[in-house]
Amino acid sequence: MTIPTKQRTVARAIRCAGIGLHSGKAVRLTIKPAPINHGIKFVRTDLPDQPVIPARFNCVVDTSLATVIGSEGVIVSTIEHLMACLAGLSIDNVIIELNAYEVPVMDGSAAPFTQQIMKAGIQEQNALRHFFVLKNPITLERDGKFVGAYPDSTFRITCNIEFDHPLIQKQTCTIEVLDHVFECEVSKARTFGFLHEVEYMKRYGLARGGSLDNAVVIDKTDILNADGLRYEDEFVRHKLLDCIGDFSLLGMPLLAHIVVNKSGHAFNHAFLEKFFEQKESWETQTLPTTTTTTTDVAPNQSKSLAI
Repeated sequence: MTIPTKQRTVARAIRCAGIGLHSGKAVRLTIKPAPINHGIKFVRTDLPDQPVIPARFNCVVDTSLATVIGSEGVIVSTIEHLMACLAGLSIDNVIIELNAYEVPVMDGSAAPFTQQIMKAGIQEQNALRHFFVLKNPITLERDGKFVGAYPDSTFRITCNIEFDHPLIQKQTCTIEVLDHVFECEVSKARTFGFLHEVEYMKRYGLARGGSLDNAVVIDKTDILNADGLRYEDEFVRHKLLDCIGDFSLLGMPLLAHIVVNKSGHAFNHAFLEKFFEQKESWETQTLPTTTTTTTDVAPNQSKSLAI
């Protein structure tokens, strides 16, 4: 499978509507094609002058419940699933317009966005992509959480989670982030939560848009969704999806093996900050147009990456 070496955008505008997971507010969202070197930018069409917020790590203003970007008092919340979709499909340049402050949760996964984009088509552009290429490992470890990035010829993620719950316990998933792999193996994985946590958040005015239609909800012993799980290990696959979205805020595609253990939005963001502090550990470059990668969906993690 070939890594896209030229920049890409959507072939035509894509429109969707839904509600915000945390706000419960109705929102309409449009993804529009953008020119080369534009990057991914959000536009708040509901506000005067339609302020623009770039999807970059230095615009992140909150990671407590979701990844939130902002600028000059204007925010866009819960961007991680849409960002994961764009990164998973190797899309570099789009304009994302929305008429509220939170991206619609849709079904709790990245699948609705992915399906819409695949239906609309992806347009290759006449400019090379620039990649972050690691020269040395970069790691961050704190309070049992770990994120490490290791040199690799492709973009690969290994995600490890552990929950004290009989339906989850320890789960591990490794994928190479390529279009077809993301679409089939990751995009459908939904956000999840425990019933007591959902009830607590709703009591305090949070997760107002959350329901069994857009999240996997678990009580002490069972999954409450009538249709069960989409993947046997849907929990770790959704965490991996979140990681793809969070790491896309580097602003350019990455060639590295990312290993994540018990991380979340806040710790992922802390790693991005460290990434840019260690500029001697990476460089940016374009790739030859003949570059190819392996297509293993779940390659074995090497001993040097064990955590």
